[in-house]
Amino acid sequence: MRILIADKFPDDAIEELRAAGHEVEFAPDLDAEGLVAALAGFQCVVVRGTRLTAAAIRANDDLELIVRAGAGTNTIDVAAAAMNSVVVCNTPGKNAVAVAELAMGLMLAIDRNIPDNVADLRGGIWNKKRWSRARGLKGRTLGIVGFGDIGAEVARRAAAFGLAVVTVDRSGRSEAALQRLAQLDVTTVPDLESLFAVADIISFHVPSAPGTAGMIGRELLAHVRPGTMIINTSRGEIIDEEALLEVVDDKDLRVGVDVYSDEPGAGENTFNSPLARHPRVYGTHHIGASTEQAQRAVAEEVVAVIQSFASGQVRNQVLG
Repeated sequence: MRILIADKFPDDAIEELRAAGHEVEFAPDLDAEGLVAALAGFQCVVVRGTRLTAAAIRANDDLELIVRAGAGTNTIDVAAAAMNSVVVCNTPGKNAVAVAELAMGLMLAIDRNIPDNVADLRGGIWNKKRWSRARGLKGRTLGIVGFGDIGAEVARRAAAFGLAVVTVDRSGRSEAALQRLAQLDVTTVPDLESLFAVADIISFHVPSAPGTAGMIGRELLAHVRPGTMIINTSRGEIIDEEALLEVVDDKDLRVGVDVYSDEPGAGENTFNSPLARHPRVYGTHHIGASTEQAQRAVAEEVVAVIQSFASGQVRNQVLG
């Protein structure tokens, strides 16, 4: 196959694909517009954060396979791919540990005010009295919204910090999923409102979908208790940022976010985000999956997806 890799990707994984007989072009600096012309003649394209629009998909009759080097496919027009008989696959669960580590890191950073401690010391300020006011995590209740691979990894780490974990009860869970909840000693509550009513910390791990867009909005935020910590390392689209900013001060909320509704994407850019600038918000640069371990695991799965497809089998297909 002729393969275009339009995002960062390990050199050894590229060489592995070439050794298997594929022709690979590596163009990590392409943007959504550049992909429209660049895709010509390729049967497969690999993307991470680069948007793959309907225009790019329709412009290339040779395209057969789109591989998302990650789990979420909100940057890919999956419906357009289906209409053009293009298979979309992803690599679910391969970056779960990395995202869980960042979620826990944000919880600790918020509780101990770590970034502000560092900023003061770098500015020559010693203010131990101010930054000694931590609440502590032990004995708190962590509500996990979205209990898939990442949610489970967060729960495992939360247990080590003495956090009690709750999640929403959901019908149709597999026997394996129910066993995982039991093994991790996770308590279920009937709905999100109930979770918001008992949780000291709420961590979101849901996909971008019509049912999750804007889910952290005025209605749910009305149920959040004062002093709650909110963590979002899933998708920016799930937060109504304006609604959150309306209550963050009044309810003494503390927020950690890695994703935003209007983030500029890869590379360097300016970013004028009222949410990211708010003093009660600790934000990172959508780096949840950006560890060497996670990228290695994702790359290995990308290679496996392509090799399976080349041999006539579809692995990890995402349906539109």
